[in-house]
Amino acid sequence: MSRYLLNKFLFTVDRDPALVERYRADPGELVRWWESSMANTILNCHSGEASTWLTFTAEEREALIAHDHVRLFGLGAHPFLTLTLFIAMFERDNTEPLEYQKAYGTALAAFALPYPDITT
Repeated sequence: MSRYLLNKFLFTVDRDPALVERYRADPGELVRWWESSMANTILNCHSGEASTWLTFTAEEREALIAHDHVRLFGLGAHPFLTLTLFIAMFERDNTEPLEYQKAYGTALAAFALPYPDITT
């Protein structure tokens, strides 16, 4: 399991509106594409350097494809990264102010201290 890779995925997808839309429309395709082409690039590095060993576990991949922020949090994904990305993807589907954010918090209410480790 790589909390770093989960958080890198959430961070990079959230910062690109085209990737946000691809993730919303076809999460399986986007996760597969991102893992094969972006997972091993080095953040904020423009020199073409890359690693070769990073990959999602099956459980991480399934949670990303399912847009399952509760499972992602349990796996160590940072809640602020999932919240900002999922707001970009799903807030437009709600009619009440902060409706998505409240549902997000309610879904995570079952977690009690100590929370899963979200350090990377």
